[in-house]
Amino acid sequence: MQTSRTKKRSYWIIGGLVLLAAVTLFFGLNRRNQSQAAATPEPGDTVIAFIGDLSASATASGQVLPRREAGLAVGTPGRVEQVFVRVGDAVHAGDALLQVETADLALNVAVAEQRVLLEQANLADLLEEPSPAEISSAEAAVASAQASLDDLLGGPSVAELAASEANVRVAEASLWSASASLATVNDTIGAAQIQASEAALLAAQISLRNAQETNEANPNQATHDALMEANQAVAEAQAQLNSLLAGPDQGQLGAAQGSVASAEASLEGSQANLAIQASGATPAQISASGAQVAQAQATLANLFEGASQEQIRAAKARIEQARLSLQDAEDDLSKATLLAPFDGVVTAVHTSEGEFASGPVVELIDLDSLQVVLKVDEVDIGALSIGQPASITLETWPNVEIESEVVAIAPSAKSSLGSALVTYQVHLAMGPTDLPVRVGMTANAALTTAEKEAVLLVPNEAINVDRQAGTYSVSLVLGDTVQEVEVTVGLHDGRHSQIISGLNSGDELLVDNAIPTAFDGVRPGGGMFGGN
Repeated sequence: MQTSRTKKRSYWIIGGLVLLAAVTLFFGLNRRNQSQAAATPEPGDTVIAFIGDLSASATASGQVLPRREAGLAVGTPGRVEQVFVRVGDAVHAGDALLQVETADLALNVAVAEQRVLLEQANLADLLEEPSPAEISSAEAAVASAQASLDDLLGGPSVAELAASEANVRVAEASLWSASASLATVNDTIGAAQIQASEAALLAAQISLRNAQETNEANPNQATHDALMEANQAVAEAQAQLNSLLAGPDQGQLGAAQGSVASAEASLEGSQANLAIQASGATPAQISASGAQVAQAQATLANLFEGASQEQIRAAKARIEQARLSLQDAEDDLSKATLLAPFDGVVTAVHTSEGEFASGPVVELIDLDSLQVVLKVDEVDIGALSIGQPASITLETWPNVEIESEVVAIAPSAKSSLGSALVTYQVHLAMGPTDLPVRVGMTANAALTTAEKEAVLLVPNEAINVDRQAGTYSVSLVLGDTVQEVEVTVGLHDGRHSQIISGLNSGDELLVDNAIPTAFDGVRPGGGMFGGN
């Protein structure tokens, strides 16, 4: 009995020792795995593949940008009269930002308004019954046109012929008078005047030569002044002679010649008019006079008949056109003042008072619509969806997280020139924050895209990638040798990757830079964002 009890106690002791060894081994391995997880392997280090949990956080960096921004241009180019804002000013929708000169625009509005009133008055005149005065005037016009036609058909009277002949004689006398005046102008300069002027020039030249000799022999202020006066006298004498040699005054000569030409034209006109009267009215004159009679009679008939429907429609069309012109003028005037289209902050003013404004003059952003725009690698874009929660940190305040979510994913990719990297723009909404966030700040975003429990993990630094083949491998330590083993990579985060096949827990790996490290610009399935 005692022996049985002793054996049973021995079994419990041995079982306890085995359990203690197992617990010690578990915690030792766990500490070893934690140590492996905490340390960042360097080239030449060895690491151990271990079983652990993995939470893949997709991360990327981008910029803080506004959803709403505008480069505003004046609707009506012109000279800037007043600028109401400066860079940094907060404005509300509808606030005036800038105004160009409005004097010409206001005048255009006034002219357009007057045109509308005029066209409306014209339509009213068409619709109004003719007054007795208008009828009398139209009847008088008919009578006058008929009388003119009768005169042409009856031929000129004796008195009319006599008057025409008198006009011819007056024109002839005017021509004789103008010709006489021209002859007088041509005779104003004679040979005696030219000879006298030449003698005066010779005397002045002699005096100049004497003054030069005197000044050279005894130079002083008096002889110098005398020399200057002699020079002036020669110049004046030469100018007088030149004027005489040039002939009569060109202004007087031109006027006299013009008078002769005018008199000749008047005489020709008088003679032609006399010839016409003597020969009677031509068929063309009779036809034109008859047309005037017909026009006057038609005008009188229209007064009694009133405006036609076509005339009324045309008048209404002119009114509508005038109204459209007025609307355009008013629109141009309203556009002279540049208004803010939304609440925001002025980021740039590209003009000053007195300058001519055309093109964008004020830039505006909406600070209440800030968002973070990321560039996400095409490999990772499938892990994202609209409404997915995210957290944002800014480079300026890296320890403050801002709640966010995905609000938009670009439907088309963007690629950089000379780069094979293809990215998509992902837009994140900015959650509430008291930080003074500014446009253009660098932001980092993180999302949890997947979670795995109790999977085989290795540090990212231990994984090598063949970019051409699209395969992954590790350097497996086998005793004194190292063998490159191809592996299948699954989920990963910023430090570890899941190994789906190719390794076992406890395998020892060499961190080697001989082959490009995985995730250095290449993202295996289900992983991190790319781009900035």
